[in-house]
Amino acid sequence: MKRSSAEFVRLGLQIYEPTTRGNAVWRVDRTAAIDEFGSATTTSDLAARSRVLRRAAENSTLVEQEFNRAFVLMQYFGYLRRNPNDPPEPTLEFQGYNFWLNKLNSSKGDFVSAEMVKAFITSTEYRHRFGP
Repeated sequence: MKRSSAEFVRLGLQIYEPTTRGNAVWRVDRTAAIDEFGSATTTSDLAARSRVLRRAAENSTLVEQEFNRAFVLMQYFGYLRRNPNDPPEPTLEFQGYNFWLNKLNSSKGDFVSAEMVKAFITSTEYRHRFGP
């Protein structure tokens, strides 16, 4: 299905739409993203589509809002090799994930001062499953 550049950008960026801040940034990005297609009447230009998606992924507001969540998720995948809501999570309701996310958020995203890596590799779960 061929879409106009404005429709492609609207549909593609709607999942990134900030709800509490950054809306002005996204309006500017939408215009710039639509401009990636130049005078084309459809979005068949794959390079332009790629630039639009990259523009969205590298948006500073998106990075700021999602980095900590992605970092904690990466810790679970990388060190514990499981989803945050899989056993041995007691309630299977992301309690551990939320604990670590709150810890990282309270450190203003500074995972070094929050000792995130150290905490995961010295955790009982990690040592029981992978270490001495």
